[in-house]
Amino acid sequence: MKVIVADHSGFCFGVERAIKIAFDKLNDNISKKNIYTLGPLIHNQQVVDKLQNAGLKVADAPDDIEGNSVVIIRSHGVSKDIYDLINEKNVDIIDATCPFVKKIQNTVKKYKAKGYTIVIIGNSDHPEVMGINGWCDNQAYIVKTEEDIEKIPFVQKLCVVVQTTMPTGLYYKLSDMLEKKAEQVIKFNTICSATMDRQESARNLAKNVDAVVVIGGYHSSNTQKLVDICKNEKPDATFHIEIAKELPVDVLKNYEVIGITAGASTPKWIIDEVIERLSDLPIS
Repeated sequence: MKVIVADHSGFCFGVERAIKIAFDKLNDNISKKNIYTLGPLIHNQQVVDKLQNAGLKVADAPDDIEGNSVVIIRSHGVSKDIYDLINEKNVDIIDATCPFVKKIQNTVKKYKAKGYTIVIIGNSDHPEVMGINGWCDNQAYIVKTEEDIEKIPFVQKLCVVVQTTMPTGLYYKLSDMLEKKAEQVIKFNTICSATMDRQESARNLAKNVDAVVVIGGYHSSNTQKLVDICKNEKPDATFHIEIAKELPVDVLKNYEVIGITAGASTPKWIIDEVIERLSDLPIS
């Protein structure tokens, strides 16, 4: 069996940065303070488990955070209200928000102050989008479909941003439609370069293999986009897993060439385990 790995897969810059920040703080916790993240640091349970085993605590809400502790803002970012609530406590704040996400937060804050109506192209229930919306007073329109755009009234000025992990094709399609919703429209393609590279790489991979294995968290938005892209090319031969033991080996051994791609929150050690398991499979 031949295994081909996508040119771009696994950890992105923002995720790698957040994990390094967290482990560095855990390893250098001289004062022995409790160290929290508000929600999972990244969307990968295996990495979150490693961090918790090293002493990191995951808080569901600001009220769960004790005073005289350290709070790491996770890679997806949080709303301004949440940030302010944490800041009111007697804690040290370390901001591990992905720089690409932080740029979007600053953009919507800036243009909301200039009188623009804000539109975020993305998933309304994703923590990144909820956090971004919180930097424009939670007044943004969040759209993912043409029907969502139809509900937006005609306005004077419109500012459009997009969740960092959205498919580029969807952004161009919806942002073009939004041109008709205001007299003045300013658009920012805020999909991060790592996302675009991974999506294009996954698409090219899927076209040139017999089956594709996509590795990543089941709650990871960017991983799910990779699954959708690969299914478009290989509808009956795309398999989404989190870890190697979930590989459908009885099915995969029927393919000669298998491609592997992985979401931006997937660590190299998980990818390596999948490659090793596949490499040992006999072809039926």
